[in-house]
Amino acid sequence: MRRALASVRARATLGATLVVAVALVAAGTAVLLSLWSNLSGQAGTQAERTARAVAADLAAGTPYDKLSLDDDERPVQVVDADGRLVAASEDLERISGTGVDAVRPVAGVAGTGGSGSSDSRADSGSSESTADTDGPDSTADTDSPEATADADTDGAEATGDDDSLAAGEIDDDVSFTDGSATVDGDEADYRFAAVRVEADGDGTLTVYAGAPLSAEQSAVSTALTVMLIGFPLLLGVVAGVTWLVTRRALRPVEGIRAEMAAITASQDLARRVPVPDTHDEVAGLARTTNETLAALETSVERQRRFVADASHELRSPIASLRTQLEVGAAHPELLDVEGAVEDTVRLQRLAADLLLLARLDAGERPADARFDLAELVREQAEGRAGVTLEAGAGVEVAGARGQLGRLVANLLDNAQRHARSAVVVSLRREDESALLAVADDGDGVPEGDRERVFERFVRLDDARSRDDGGAGLGLAIARDVAVRHGGTLTVRDAPTGGALFELRLPVV
Repeated sequence: MRRALASVRARATLGATLVVAVALVAAGTAVLLSLWSNLSGQAGTQAERTARAVAADLAAGTPYDKLSLDDDERPVQVVDADGRLVAASEDLERISGTGVDAVRPVAGVAGTGGSGSSDSRADSGSSESTADTDGPDSTADTDSPEATADADTDGAEATGDDDSLAAGEIDDDVSFTDGSATVDGDEADYRFAAVRVEADGDGTLTVYAGAPLSAEQSAVSTALTVMLIGFPLLLGVVAGVTWLVTRRALRPVEGIRAEMAAITASQDLARRVPVPDTHDEVAGLARTTNETLAALETSVERQRRFVADASHELRSPIASLRTQLEVGAAHPELLDVEGAVEDTVRLQRLAADLLLLARLDAGERPADARFDLAELVREQAEGRAGVTLEAGAGVEVAGARGQLGRLVANLLDNAQRHARSAVVVSLRREDESALLAVADDGDGVPEGDRERVFERFVRLDDARSRDDGGAGLGLAIARDVAVRHGGTLTVRDAPTGGALFELRLPVV
């Protein structure tokens, strides 16, 4: 038992610690994810702001070499529609996560957000295209956006490209990626924002700008460190408090265990376990244990009295029968055969009563046979002197017919034994019950003895002889049989002044 209590404390402590640990891990994970999401969102906002600032300069026609890209903490790349790097931060040494690994602009791209860029692209075109022009002005007009628009008969709307941007327009959409970069020898992780812009004369450009994630990583790392230090300490506190609280709660159980062990060792069923001054389950356990001990004490005491009374009742007929047999063996002519038979019958009845009581005490369930109780009562009352029967038919009950017949016979025997002249038996149906009443005109049962009369081996008239009064088991058997069949058996005064025994059984 002591090991069991320790095991209960251990299991309760382990269970509480595991539950708190799971809750802490879940909460900590949620906090870290939320913190990282919020901080990375802020970094994305900073990166987008930088990308849109560069895109605004490009939309305004700022040349590539005039862009403000000297921020040491925010690397920037400008990529044209062909995926060529046309501008980048000056101190950018390495970059990943933008899709363009180049850190130096492509050679030969002069990059002036206007005619200069157009001339550069014109120079890279065919010589025949240059020869067809009338001069520098003609070349500029041909390559200008206006000339290009005039050459396209359908205009920009004819392209049908929903992603196309007008000249000088910055795309409202922005995409984010995570990567790393080395700027001026310092390597760090970044959140990159990509913004598209339609530069005048340079086509569609994509601006990649990064914002460092060092602050976010530091905050998450600090929070994680606090959790890794604090969570074990908190779990230790939870485990310790749970252990102490469980030990305090189970301390009365240890007292109950010790007292039960003492009761088992001493076999003193009069002792009781201590009941704690609380209103919890342990107090309920103690009260139930005491009730069980009280019932067990009553049962054992009843069993002892039963054995003692049975031995006493058996001793008289056995002694009488032995005496008669010994006298008969010595003097056959003096053998009282009728007395020997009478003592033998008495022993047989007593043995049958004891056997029936033992079966009832063992909890034997009665059969579920259905039969007419009126017919059974008539069978038991038939041939009895001074018995008047007032019973109809159709009162059906369920149970063991033999046991109920024994009950009725015992009531009739008791009534005849105490009646002066008459016994009246009546049977009727009352609501959902069958009511059997057996009344005599004897002296009746005193009010203080109306429950005691149903106890085993109880005879109210101590002056009566055993031969006339029996062993005192008839009414006890009748009460037990009635209870086993879901009924009741009580006694009160009869109208004629004697005793009135009333049996109620459920009808079917």
